[in-house]
This record gives sequence, structure tokens and C-alpha cells, in this order.
Amino acid sequence: MSSLWKQHTFETSGTPFEPDARHEVVVIGAGLTGLATAYELARSGVDVALLERGGIGELASGSNTGKVSLLQGTTLSSLRSGHPASLVRAYVDANRDGLAWMTDTARRLGVPLTSRTAYTYAQGDEGKRSVVKEYDAAREAGLAVRLAEEDELRAAAVPMAAAVALDDQRAVDPMRMLAALADAFVAAGGTLHFGVDVNGVKVFPEPRVETDRGTIFGSRVVVATGIPILDRGLYWAKVSGMRSACVSFTLTAPLPDGMYLSADEPTRSVRTVLPEDGPADLAQIVVGGAGHPVGRAESERAMLDELSLWAQQTLPVGEETHRWSAQDYTSHNRIPFIGTMPRSLGRVRFATGYAKWGLTNAPAAALRIVSELRGEKMRDRPRWMTQLGTRLTMPADIAQGAAENAKVGLAAAKGWAGAEAEAVPVPQPAEGEGVVAQRAGRPVAISTTDGQTRAVSAVCPHLGGILEWNDLECTWDCPLHASRFTASGDRIEGPATRGLRPVD
Repeated sequence: MSSLWKQHTFETSGTPFEPDARHEVVVIGAGLTGLATAYELARSGVDVALLERGGIGELASGSNTGKVSLLQGTTLSSLRSGHPASLVRAYVDANRDGLAWMTDTARRLGVPLTSRTAYTYAQGDEGKRSVVKEYDAAREAGLAVRLAEEDELRAAAVPMAAAVALDDQRAVDPMRMLAALADAFVAAGGTLHFGVDVNGVKVFPEPRVETDRGTIFGSRVVVATGIPILDRGLYWAKVSGMRSACVSFTLTAPLPDGMYLSADEPTRSVRTVLPEDGPADLAQIVVGGAGHPVGRAESERAMLDELSLWAQQTLPVGEETHRWSAQDYTSHNRIPFIGTMPRSLGRVRFATGYAKWGLTNAPAAALRIVSELRGEKMRDRPRWMTQLGTRLTMPADIAQGAAENAKVGLAAAKGWAGAEAEAVPVPQPAEGEGVVAQRAGRPVAISTTDGQTRAVSAVCPHLGGILEWNDLECTWDCPLHASRFTASGDRIEGPATRGLRPVD
């Protein structure tokens, strides 16, 4: 199972890791946040080392829908329901700068972008009210949105009962953008290390990053790992991990080249892929949805099958070409966290909580981090950088955080109760299946993939959650704070910093 965008081999190559090397800045993570930050710093003459455990765009940055848009479903109306208009406008301004950076940088690096109209649409009468609320919030925040007329609704690629539209947004092949950034970073003098697994960051007596290859030193460190791999600030308790899925098809008939996202459930995201903004020479379409908290779906495979069936019944699609899923993190008040990591003596920067809109929020985060590392004075920075960095916690934020953490507690209790219900030996799981059982009083995760049955600890090493089997990707996922592991126990992502212990 692989993203549509990951079908080409990119030639970006790294350099051998040198233990005890010293740099001005060390960036962890070669997604869009890390690459944009590293590239901008290197362009200005800063000595930067970028560390990546896997490859470029390994996780969310290379597995999204490629929409670069300021109209983001019902994000703005959701923000406005619990926050002042000034904060919503600051969020829009940050994303506007992120979109401008993507546009300008793509053109500079020769990455094709296409201009599209973005739509937040109602699938039925129940969604019409949400569309109007999003229109009102977007207008108040300074966006030139409009309500779609009847003829535009009828001509759309998907059935729309109502829609708010925003013209001149962008579509991009995200992996092509990431590869171009990596090449440009290296060309600007940056140091790129692949295959380096970071174990931790220390700030005293001097900042350094501990890895499986040794230590690397940097006067400043940027953690760009989706969710921070450091426990400082407890951000794993301030964001929720969400997974969503995509499936791509060939087209049997032309469709309007809009970008569509439903305002009502079930969420449906649709975007055509043209030869100019995609990895193939033929027109395709990407359909997204099936969003859910990590580790809390009965069957992720069934959710994706349902999404694929909807596309086949609704759109003029032909062959299914790819299916994939990705994970992103949403802060409890939907505003990303960007800035200095607590208890780091001002030496560590980070960003998280993009709520699936990383193609604008990630470059915005990079712009702010770069501004701070360059030592730019606050009066010289865009106003949104200060507004988002000093936001007040509102009653709605507290209530949302309490609700999310209550769900975490419920998932923890449910997981341990389920793990105690069945003791080994258990029947060998069929290919692609996994089960949690009990051995000597400890939960064991047993699965069969690629013809091999494996047993590992079913307890997440982060905070002890009982893992759930992901039948779509054949992984063990934690329903508490969204750490994920391969069937053999290797860590994939999340706040956990080590893998699962094998069980004999």
C-alpha cells in the first residue's frame, strides 16, 4: 500500500553521518516543516544538518491529497465558535503566508502548481447550515469566498446541495515539492543524513541530539516530527492523532478541476490530478475520507473499502491505482503549536497540530521558526506570529481538552479489560490479522504478515496503552496518544521513542 505521489524514484542523496559533528542548527524530520525550515536557513548562510530516519516525506507530508488551500473544510467556523475574530484572522494570515511561500518556492524550484477553486460543500440539507457558517467566518477573516450559484453546483465533480468557494488555490504533487526542496537544501550547503534514528535531545550543558549513530551537536535544534518526540510540554496530551485514508483512480470521463471537501459526514475529499500537477501522464482522481482517531476504528480496511465504493458509485472512475492512509495531529483548539519547546533553555523549536492542513501550516511554521532563529525583532515579523504564539486558552479549549482526555482514559480502560479477556495459546492469526492476548499476566500482540507470525509486547512504551491491530496497514496502533509500530515491533511514529519488545 503506497501513496500515489511515491511512485517515482527521487535522486536526492544524503551524506554519511559523522558522530560528534557540530552545526549551527540541527533539524529532525524531512517532512515539509523540516525541509522548509532547513532550506530557508541554508539559503541565508546558516550551517544546518537535517536528520531523517526514513526517506523524504516518509509520513504525512508525502501522503496527503496535495491541496494547498485557505478554505479548509469547516476549520474557520469551528475556530470562530470558541475564539475571537482576531485569532481566526491570524490563523488565516499565517496560512496565507504559507500558501504564498509554497507558490513562490515551487516556481523558484521548477515544481508545477495548478490553480484550482476550492469548495467546502454540503452533501445534503443538513450540511447547508455548516456551509453558511464557514462562508461567514471566512469573510470575517478576510477571505474572498463566495457562495456557489446553482449552475456551479450542477457542474461540480461531486453532488453538492450548497457550497462556499474560494478561487485561485493550488494543487501540487507533494513528493515532487519535497524532493525539490531536499535538492535545493543540499545545493545551498545543507547537510542531509538519512537512516538516522533520533533517541532524544539534550540541552545542557550544550544542545545535542542523541541518535542510534552517535551524537550530533547544534546550537539550536528544530523538532519537526509530526508530534514532538520529546515529552517536554506534554504536547501528546494537547493534540489528538487522527488517521485518514485516500484512494486514487483513473478517470473514464473529464471532470471539473476543483478541490472539494464536504462540510457534513461522512467526510469526502475529492481532487483531480492532472499531468501538470501529478506523478503520471494520465488524468486521475484522489478521493479521501475515513477519518478517525488512531487505534479506535473497528476495521480501517472496511472504512477504506467503503470510501472506494462511494467513489465508484458517485464518480466516473475506472481502475483503482493506489490506496494509502496518513496521520496528522489536531490541537484541542485547532490552532497549531509553533515555537520554543518548554524547558529547553530556548534552544529547541518545534511545531505540531496542523489538523490535516500541513501544506499551508507547515511552511507558515517554518517561516516563524526561521524568523526566531535568525533573531529578527518582533516588530519586524508578521503580526500573526505573535498572535498565534500568545493565544489565550478559552473555555471551549478547556472543555475540548477535557473531552479528548476522557476518551483517552476510556480507551485505556477498554484496552486493558480486553487484554485480560483472552489468554494464550490462541489460534494463529490468518494472514493480515492480529490479536491481543495475555501471557503470564502481560498483554501480547500476535500477528501474521508476509507468512510470518510474530509476537511482541502489546503495551505501548510511551504511557502503557494497549495496542490495537490496524488491518489496513498491518500495524499496531496506540489508541491513547497515537504511537504506531510495525508487526515486528519497530516504531513508526508518535510520541513513543522506542519499539516493542519481542515476546518468545
